[in-house]
Order: sequence, then C-alpha cells, then structure tokens
Amino acid sequence: MLSFFRRFLGSKVGAYIALGFLAIIGIAFAMGDITGHTQGGGITSLFGGAGGNAAKVGGSTLSAADLQSRSQRVFEQQRRAEPTTQIATFLAQGGVDQVYDQLVANLAINAFGQNEGMSISKRMVDGQIAAIPAFQDASGNFSQDIFRRALAGQNVSEKLLRDDISQEMMGKQVVGPATLGVRLPDSMVLPYASLLLEARAGRIAAIPAEAFAPTAAPTDAQLGAFYKSNAVRYTIPERRALRYAVIDLSRFSAAAQPSDAEVAAYFSQNKTAYAATETRSFDQLILPTEAAAKAIAADVKGGKTLATAAQAAGLSVSTLLGQTQAQLAAASSTQTAAQGFAAAQGDLIGPARAALGWSLLRVTAIDRKPAQTLDQVRGKIVETLRGQKEQALLSDFTGKIEDQVGNGATFDEVAKDNGLAIETTPLLVSTGQNVEDQAYKAGPDIMPLLKPGFDMAADDDAQIVPITQDKRYALLKVGNIAAAAPPPLAKVRDLVVAQYKLAQGAIKAKAVAEQIRAKVAKGGKLEEAMAAAGVPLPPVQKAAGRRADLMRGDKAPPPPLALMFNMAKGTIKALPIGQDRGYFLVQLDEVQQGDAAKQPELVEQVRSQLAGVIGNEYAAQFEKAIEKDLNAVRNMAVVTSVKQDLRRANGAEQ
Repeated sequence: MLSFFRRFLGSKVGAYIALGFLAIIGIAFAMGDITGHTQGGGITSLFGGAGGNAAKVGGSTLSAADLQSRSQRVFEQQRRAEPTTQIATFLAQGGVDQVYDQLVANLAINAFGQNEGMSISKRMVDGQIAAIPAFQDASGNFSQDIFRRALAGQNVSEKLLRDDISQEMMGKQVVGPATLGVRLPDSMVLPYASLLLEARAGRIAAIPAEAFAPTAAPTDAQLGAFYKSNAVRYTIPERRALRYAVIDLSRFSAAAQPSDAEVAAYFSQNKTAYAATETRSFDQLILPTEAAAKAIAADVKGGKTLATAAQAAGLSVSTLLGQTQAQLAAASSTQTAAQGFAAAQGDLIGPARAALGWSLLRVTAIDRKPAQTLDQVRGKIVETLRGQKEQALLSDFTGKIEDQVGNGATFDEVAKDNGLAIETTPLLVSTGQNVEDQAYKAGPDIMPLLKPGFDMAADDDAQIVPITQDKRYALLKVGNIAAAAPPPLAKVRDLVVAQYKLAQGAIKAKAVAEQIRAKVAKGGKLEEAMAAAGVPLPPVQKAAGRRADLMRGDKAPPPPLALMFNMAKGTIKALPIGQDRGYFLVQLDEVQQGDAAKQPELVEQVRSQLAGVIGNEYAAQFEKAIEKDLNAVRNMAVVTSVKQDLRRANGAEQ
C-alpha cells in the first residue's frame, strides 16, 4: 500500500540486498550471463592499466574495464527483458551510475568485513556453487565436469567465481543487520498514515489526437522520415530458431525391463516388506499409583469402558494407532507389548509398571495381513525395478551426451551418434510467439526451452535442458538469430500511415490543450473552454477518491488520477495520453485532509512498511560511513570515459 512512498529499489542498499549485487556470479551463470575476464581476480583485485581505476577502497580497486564489462552485461540483461531498450536510454536512466555505486559499495563493505575479522568459509561458498542450476547434471546433482566446462566456456577462473560469491555473502552479513529493529514514533508515522486518508475531487478532460488528425495521406518522404525517427516503436524483439532433440524416458522402456532373476533378488532383499504383519490399536491410560490403576481396572471389568472409567476419575485416555509389537514395546515395555499382542480385541492389559506411573491398555483393533508371495507382488516389483533402471539409463545417456559435447562434438554429431531426431522451431520471440504466423502456438516441448534458449549465446555448446524433470529432456542448441529490428516499411505501411496521422493530430491536440489550460488558469470554466475549441471533444468527467484507494492493488493508478494527487488545489495541468493519442487536462477542485489518529491498525501498518524504508536508509548511511572511514576514492572521470566507451561499443553516436 505504501509503494508510493517507498524508495527501496532506488536505494543502493535496497538494490544490494534485493538483487544481491552484480557480483552474484552464480545467478549470472544460471542465466548465461557471466562477464568474461582474461585474467583471474574479481573486483577486489588490483588492476593495472585497462583504462585506469574507477575507484579505490583501501588496498582494493575497481578497474574501468570491470565497470564497463559489468555495465554492458546489465544493459544486455535489460535489453533482453525489453528488446527496444537502447544504450542511450540505459545511460540516461543512470544505469552505469547504479552499477558503479553498487560495485564501489561492494568493495567497501567487503573490505570493512575483512578488517573486522569476518570471513566466508570455503564450505559456505561450496554450498552456493552446488546450488547453481547451471552446474548441475540432468538428475539435479552438482557436476564437477559441468562446473569446469562452464567456467572454461566463459573464460572465468574458479577463484574469480569464488571471490564474487564470497563478497556477496559478506555484504549480506555486514549490511543486513543495519536494516533490522527499526521502530518509528507516532510523530513520524501519523502524517504518512493520514496522507493515505486524504480525499481529492476534480475534473478530467480528454483532448484526443484523433479529433485533429489530417485526412490526407502523407507523402512517401514524410512517411519514411516518420518511420525512421520512430523505428523503436516498430522494432520486433530478437527472434531465435531453436534446434532441439528430445530424449524421453520411454526410450529406455525395453532395456529397463527387469529379468525374473532381478525380480526374485529384489523380493529376497525386501522379504520383510512382504512378510505377514500384525498391527494393533490401543486405548491407553497412565495413572500415578498402582492402587488407582487397579481401581480403574475394576471399573472396566465391571462393565465400563476404559474411557468412561477414566472420565469419571477426571482423566482421559490416549490412543495408540497401528502399532507393531516393537513400537508398543518402545512406548511401554517388552512384557506389556507381549501381553498386548497376546490379548483378544477388547481385552484390558495391566496395571503394568510404566516410566511415569502405571498403565492400562485396552485392545481396540487388530489388523492382520498375511504374507505376500512373489507371484502376488511381481507386478509392483517389476514396476519399481523398471522405473529405477529407466532413471539410471536416462542419467547415463544424458551424461554420455554431456561428455560428448564437452569433448567438442557438435549438436548434429551428437544427435546422429545417438539416434536423436532433430526438430527446429520457426523464428520465435522469447514468449514463444511467431510474428510471421499469428496462428502458430508453441508446443509443450518448446515452452520449457524458450528461457534457456534465449539465455544461451549464439556460439554456446549444446546443452541438456529438462522438459519434464526425470522424464523428458532435450538437447538444445541455438539456431538462427534475428536481431531486434523494425520490419520493412512495406510490411507495416498501413499501420505507420495511421500512426503518422495520429502523430500530426497530437501536435495540434497539444496546442489546443495548452490554449484551454491557459484560459482555465486565468479563471475560465473548463467546460466552456472545451466547448470553444472548435471541434467536438469528449465531455468533462468528474473524478474523486482517496489516496489509499488510488494506491490499492498491484497495478499503477491511471496517470490522470495520479497527477490529481500531485497538484495544488485550484490548478490545472496538461498530461500526454501517450503514444500520440492526445492530452488530458486535469483540474483539482477540492482537497480534504485525512486524520489517521483514530485508526491504530492503519498507523501500525504504515509504521511497519516505513520501518523497511528507514532501515534501508540506515544501511545506506552505514555503507557511506564505511566508504568515508576507509577513505574510498571515486574517479568520476573514468566513469564518464566508460559511458563514452559503452556508447561506441553499442553503435550509438556521441
């Protein structure tokens, strides 16, 4: 509810804890996102040359090369999620600055932890590495061979990986506690809680671009210029054709059929599971003295149930369900268990000496199961053995394929050698859609392959990917890749013509909106100014509500309403509708202040959420204090140079 106030994701420490810093190489590995290095050592290593140092904390430095490579990776991740993202946008949004702040914080916090005698053990790092899916085989177990091949494929040393994971874990230990235990006073919480109860009322008018759009078609030159300047709008995300070969558990059904000898051996090894069994259920009553136990026993022999007799004495019985003789012996004694299993149903056993007094047992149920013969259980044993052998054969088969790939065999060679049928998808976007064929639907085998297929680099080796864990896998390789780009103008000409006209109408709509806004700002009536615009416009709509209602739910509120809660009373503002669709005019007429003093539940809820925000502020200040204490030096000239290099590397003009 308080997302409006929260700056958690914007804070350095928020990003540090929520995202685990950029140094979590393990997560990057799982996404195929490891920065390549030509030499060992992480960001805490001393870098010589390579563009100079971007920062220095104690004896550790951050090189320009590392800042650039890690910023590039973050940009590529963002572009993968939003294919139309350009490097200029990434830089304008402060992408490099955020990466830089996080990396410097990482240096400082790691140095502080080491100075204070804190350390991350090798076993802790081993646990993190073993949990990374990219280092696991088809059965989900850590594979040393896969681990080494993955490191070699990304030109990353094991030391670099371990250093980065260790630094990330150190950061959690050092910074995490600074966010805990925050308790804010009412004087700080109440204004924010009251703000949620604030109510506002106003009016919203729409000036649609369509009302001013030209009717004449644009010239080819006009249309071409418009299309070029708005290429991002029409860009199709990166598309990939995935090549895959399915490995199904059914492949091994014939070879996994157990022999009669194997079935007999399994039966012999597990004969206790098929032997005759007897379990019994009991009511049990524990009494402090033998005399009391004898008195209850006499009542039972006189015709009362054990439960009734116990209740009359102010006691209650407990139940022991489905007990074997050994289980009953463990709960009572060998002698009592022998008597309990010798008695008939309904019989009372005891009084018998117990650990905490004297016990009475009454047999309530007897369940006897006769021994099962081999013929009776053959079907279940065959099913069990076949499943075990199928899993073993599947694991061996996928392991063999991984070894072949690791030894340099190509996707086609592996498929041919192992009799696998190769399938190839059409060019798909990461969601599985085929922009060339709207009727196309990715099948159930393809959907699990999309994420790993789009995480892989074009020249990555083929890899085994689970479709259904323990049942169905695929050997996956990236085929053709179509980079994100706008389609030829001829293919989308009608759409571009319509949007060109709308864009021209939006220019006029903006001018009209400004004229109306100026009239109302000078005291005119909004409805009268709308009517005098010279073209039919939608009627003015009234809008009212509380801030808390506006912020309820996960979806962002409509922009005009959000603007209404960020204006001064009596003012009017223009707001673009977006996508050249025109403008809104928002006028705020009334503001009713809220008072949360009589709503303690709301105050406590706000207190709890604000505590997280303040906790992160404390942690951010703590990290800054660490930098100051360690005399951290930031070289902003190097950061500026890195930004310029990123522009050039990604084909952006200076």
